[in-house]
Amino acid sequence: MSALQKLQEKIEQWRVDHEALKSENAQLKVELSNVSGSQSQQEAQIATLRRELEEKDAEIEKIIAQVESLLA
Repeated sequence: MSALQKLQEKIEQWRVDHEALKSENAQLKVELSNVSGSQSQQEAQIATLRRELEEKDAEIEKIIAQVESLLA
């Protein structure tokens, strides 16, 4: 096998490896985008649940105040 053939084989292998890495990189970018979107949805849901909890706490405080006024 000549040096030129060996060099051509190495170049071809590097090209194949490069294409595989590009494909894997694209796939990882998609996965990262999906995770980021999912995280944003979870953060929005947490914010909504916190607001609901604050509203419920306010309702409970109001009921307690009414009960205390009835008992007084």
